[in-house]
Amino acid sequence: MSAIAVIDIGKTNAKLALVDPETLDETAVLTRPNTVRSGPPWPHFDVKGHWEFILDGLTHLARPHSIAAISVTTHGACAALLDAQGQLAAPILDYEHTGPDTCRAAYDALRPPFAQTGSPRLGAGLNLGAQLFWQFREMPDLAARVAHVVTYPQYWGYLLTGEVACDVTSLGCHTDLWDIASGQPSALVDRLGLPGKMAPLRAPADVLGHLRADLAARTGLAPDTPVACGIHDSNASLLPHLLGRAAPFGVLSTGTWVVAMAIGGAAVSLDESRDLLVNVNARGAPVPSARFMGGREHELALGGVSGAITQSALSDVLAQSVMLLPTLVPGSGPFGDHHAQWNGAEPPIGSDARAVAVGFYLALVSAECLRLIGQEGPVIVEGPFSRNPAFLDMLAAASGAEIICAKGQTGTSQGAALLFAQDARSATDARAPLNRAERERYQRYASQWMRAVQAAA
Repeated sequence: MSAIAVIDIGKTNAKLALVDPETLDETAVLTRPNTVRSGPPWPHFDVKGHWEFILDGLTHLARPHSIAAISVTTHGACAALLDAQGQLAAPILDYEHTGPDTCRAAYDALRPPFAQTGSPRLGAGLNLGAQLFWQFREMPDLAARVAHVVTYPQYWGYLLTGEVACDVTSLGCHTDLWDIASGQPSALVDRLGLPGKMAPLRAPADVLGHLRADLAARTGLAPDTPVACGIHDSNASLLPHLLGRAAPFGVLSTGTWVVAMAIGGAAVSLDESRDLLVNVNARGAPVPSARFMGGREHELALGGVSGAITQSALSDVLAQSVMLLPTLVPGSGPFGDHHAQWNGAEPPIGSDARAVAVGFYLALVSAECLRLIGQEGPVIVEGPFSRNPAFLDMLAAASGAEIICAKGQTGTSQGAALLFAQDARSATDARAPLNRAERERYQRYASQWMRAVQAAA
């Protein structure tokens, strides 16, 4: 049976997955840490290492499998600057680098307002426009050497096919470079001196091109293997549900970033100061969204050692009101100006109680994200948190929504595969609801947590 190979570059790991185009089951997954190189000239992604991993992985997977197509999904806040020879004009900046903060006032004078872009003003390089502005100041000849700006999914597509492009989901991802009202690049493109340099805009499901002949010979794939234009990872997570479910509903994509998206929800006014934004989905439509660095916070809170989610630990944490209050990653999420602290006795690292309390914390921040974007209907949870019972039960109680878990290791890979298999449907499981007594216990904890958060502000 033929499979779709999905290149999935997340902030924590780079992945290569084979996805069955009929069931969207992942039949093979290879991973590599996304380690940031320190420089020079600035902290940057190891694209050379990723490229060798991708080619070696395709070669390895092509031997026992038939690969019919290649799709790409990546994290946002990222673009490649190509020179006239098609090489990187500069290393691809790690968006967590704080260099862009050093020229914040000068950049703020250029960027369009939130009402036009749906893009909140974020720190470090989380606004792609801020990255480019800072890079051009740091390297004065860089802008002149740039022939093409390609968003990150399309950089890998370019390496595979030789064709350059940008896609709307990546440009519409808190970049400041997209005008949501007009559905066109924003005025910032001209203000950065990039008219004519942004690669052509393509739809994520467009066939960008076909595998280069030299790469086909190296990997053993057919030379006519099509490569999709590609999609931003949060929108890849959304796509299976956008295609297969009636509104209203919410999607919670979990990983290094937890991204909440509302489809057909209540009309709300988005507060950019609370890490709310407007994403643009694969159909080009705006999507009210919220996010926080939940996966990173999970790692920090557990200290690298996780206990088990046991019934006794759940009961103890609820009874003793052991609570983690936000925020572990400053500037991230709806409580970005808060400083993390424990309410009650801090459970030891590695304890079951700590694992439960952290799961509750992540669920309660997620529920606040969903509330702020007007989510209505069921909530589909995809990614690693979909396997955390403490997270799922607290999310159900705090949000009042039916919780549905998407199957599979990487919902982003399933969504990217759908660029070639739009008739397929991903498997989901509805989580059994809490009984009345359990729900009331969880809701009391959630109310107490919110009061503690407000008192700590």
